Amino acid sequence: MIEARAADHGLSAEQQDFVAAIRDFCARECAPDRLAELTDDFSDLHNDSLAARIAELGWYGLTIPERHGGSDGSFFDAVLFLEETARGQAPIGGYGVTLIVVGALNRFGSEGQKRELLARVAKGGTLAIAMSEPDAGSDVAAIKCRGRREGDEWVLSGSKMWCSYAHKASHTLVVCRTGAGSERHEGLSMIFVPREAEGFTITPIDTLGGKETSELHLAEVRVPAENLLGGEGNGWIQLMAGLNNERVILAALALGLAQRAFDDTLAYVKQRRQFGRPVGSFQALQHRLAKLATDLVQARLLVRWVARLTDEDPTRMLPREASMVKLATTELAKRCALEGVQMAGGYGYAREYPMERHLRAAVVSTIYGGTSEIQKNIIAKTLGL
Repeated sequence: MIEARAADHGLSAEQQDFVAAIRDFCARECAPDRLAELTDDFSDLHNDSLAARIAELGWYGLTIPERHGGSDGSFFDAVLFLEETARGQAPIGGYGVTLIVVGALNRFGSEGQKRELLARVAKGGTLAIAMSEPDAGSDVAAIKCRGRREGDEWVLSGSKMWCSYAHKASHTLVVCRTGAGSERHEGLSMIFVPREAEGFTITPIDTLGGKETSELHLAEVRVPAENLLGGEGNGWIQLMAGLNNERVILAALALGLAQRAFDDTLAYVKQRRQFGRPVGSFQALQHRLAKLATDLVQARLLVRWVARLTDEDPTRMLPREASMVKLATTELAKRCALEGVQMAGGYGYAREYPMERHLRAAVVSTIYGGTSEIQKNIIAKTLGL
């Protein structure tokens, strides 16, 4: 049943083959007994060597035009890839945020920026984006990090928090305040800062999930004027234009994680015996697993529906649908992992087994990219409330 699900939900034969190829790669190259080695005992969830090997297959450049080294695929293709690599536990944690920045480059980047940065990604490179600050999280319009123009350079000063995989990225797209306006969200711009820029400090933060996010400090960091993405003062508009992509990207990753937690739980309850029978034969567990299986199918349909809507018209804003898909999948991932820990008992709590890692990964998915509470606020607003 698990292996047959790719044939469902309206996938073409070519898409089914694509999913099968990713699944085969993950089973072969990211097997459970290799994960500790690939991730430095699960402290580093992005393996650059593995990313480069995946890039050689053309999968890292799915949403990148051929002229920039990509495979010119669709956003829907990328969603399939995200779900399957998350389910297969491929340690390429930086790919999701990279894909978010690629979307911004495709929409607003200059030819020079695309030529340099998209080509890096197509070869397995990582990009990052910095929005949150010590005093600006869900309230993005409260950003204080500043950029000022001096001749042919931008000079950036300020701090950023919770910047996913900045320590792995060749460039970080920094959202900063370059002007003022009548509204708080006006005057924002987005500027690329290379990792080696003088005055740019990246400090990884040790978290429940390992070192996957960082604090950034910019002390009069100077970058060329051409590092500005799009137009000056258009940062808010550019951020809003990418919300569909960002939230569906995070949703696809959460869906893959949810499926992995479910798969591991199902396998466990089939082989674990108590009172002379498999624990999965008890109705209390059967009903919970049946509900999770149903919710996974519903979530997958939602993810793929919104991905298709995005491909149909990349300029269309989908605030309700994008928030719904992010809310549904991340909360489901958390629930699948929590149920997995409960059903596995002590084994679910032990570091030796994967379920506790699934739970740690799932919990943060309801926080980054807009908390579940923010998603509910947006959905309620679209309902006229």
